[in-house]
Amino acid sequence: MKFAVIVFPGSNCDKDMYYAVKNELGEEAEYVFHDETSLDRFDAVLLPGGFSYGDYLRSGAIAQFSPVMEAVKKAAAAGKPVLGVCNGFQVLLEAGLLPGAMRRNKGLKFICKPVTLRTEENATMFTSEYKQGEMITVPVAHGDGNYYCSDEDYRILKENGRIVFTYTDDLNGSKANIAGILNESGNVLGMMPHPERAVDTLLGSADGLPLFRSIVANWRETHAVHR
Repeated sequence: MKFAVIVFPGSNCDKDMYYAVKNELGEEAEYVFHDETSLDRFDAVLLPGGFSYGDYLRSGAIAQFSPVMEAVKKAAAAGKPVLGVCNGFQVLLEAGLLPGAMRRNKGLKFICKPVTLRTEENATMFTSEYKQGEMITVPVAHGDGNYYCSDEDYRILKENGRIVFTYTDDLNGSKANIAGILNESGNVLGMMPHPERAVDTLLGSADGLPLFRSIVANWRETHAVHR
């Protein structure tokens, strides 16, 4: 399986993503810069954290106009898994691939620490290696992680099993403690915590690794050759 790791000016978690895929999963990975116009050669797309374009205007607001985002939208429409983490999540929101928006953390402080997440849904291509309701430890590092959506959008997310991860406490003011959500088709996941920083016990936790394993397991199942 081949992963594209998108690199915007200001990305700083691209190497973490690359390491998680290449060194921990043993899968192929390639850095793809913001001016690329095709992702056809890849099976999955990863949008890493950081400060794309310096977070000018709003986090992710400028990155949404990068040429590569049209290719990301095309990959998402084709059903390929697309994962946006932290700033990558913000870019997905700005690009309209996920509903809602990000606001400043309550208290207006940058939060950087390990947090406990609850796995709300495990019947997804990103979470099949977790147990339903499983508690996992994954780090966060964000200043604009306060997820907001309308009450109607929240109802739709909740009723359709699209809220994948929640914080176990009110970490940053996010609506209903939401930490990660899916698109309607279930192949685009945005989350503020960093699973790529939790892929080895030497890092303090390996609880993020099953997320990447889930992507690979789903891809292998759907691309199996039956004779």
